Amino acid sequence: MGFLDLTKILLIEDNSDILQAMQERLTKWQYQSFTIENWQQVTQSVVQIEPDLIVMDITLPVFDGFYWTKQIRSFSEVPILFVSAAQMDPNAVRAIASGADDYLVKPFSLDVFISKIQAILRRTQREIKEELLFQNYHLNILTNEVSYQQQTVKLTPTEGLILKLFFLQPDQTLSKEDLRQKIWQSGKFLDDAILNVNMSRLRNKIAPLHLQEHLITERGRGYRLVSS
Repeated sequence: MGFLDLTKILLIEDNSDILQAMQERLTKWQYQSFTIENWQQVTQSVVQIEPDLIVMDITLPVFDGFYWTKQIRSFSEVPILFVSAAQMDPNAVRAIASGADDYLVKPFSLDVFISKIQAILRRTQREIKEELLFQNYHLNILTNEVSYQQQTVKLTPTEGLILKLFFLQPDQTLSKEDLRQKIWQSGKFLDDAILNVNMSRLRNKIAPLHLQEHLITERGRGYRLVSS
C-alpha cells in the first residue's frame, strides 16, 4: 500500500513496552496511532483526536479503564477494545457491560491484536463513503475525480489523497510536515519541494472548478481549505 491509512487508533495503555509493540504493528498495517500524554485528561484526548477505535487497558494511572470508558460513553460511541492481564471472568463481563466492544487478555499475539481491531472496525464502522463533499464540490475517493456542477476533473492518486485530506478537515491548517507524513509512507526524508510540486499541480487541475480559490497557503504554517 502506498498511502497511509487514515484510520485513527488511540492507545490508552501505560506499559511502554506493550505500547511500543502495538504502535509498531499498527504502523505496519498503516493505522495512525495516538497515545495519552496526560492521564488526568484522557477524555480531552478522545475529543481532540476523534479516534476510530480505542484500545483501553484496565490498570492505568489515576483512574482505571472502567472509569474512563464510562466517561467516554457519556459523549461517544467510538468502539473500545479492552486489553488486560486480568482473567476474562469477571473483568470481561464488567468491561463489556461498561461499554467495551471486545476484550483481549495479556499476553496476546500482535496478529490477534490486529485481527480484533479489524473485526471491530468491520462491525462498527459505517460503510466507507465513496464520495466526500465540500460545499458543492464532490470528491470520489475511489476514482480520484472531483466534480463541481457539470464539470469533472481527474486527479492522480497522490493529488486525490491530498485533496481528500483537506476535504476531511476543512478550515483547518494542515502543516507541510503533517501532509508529508500522511501522503508518503517512507522512512526517507522528503523535503518541501516535492510537496510544493504536487500542491502546484493540484491547484492547476482544480482551477477550472474554481476550487483553487479555497485552497490557501499560510506562510510558515501550511495550507488550509477555506469555506466561503
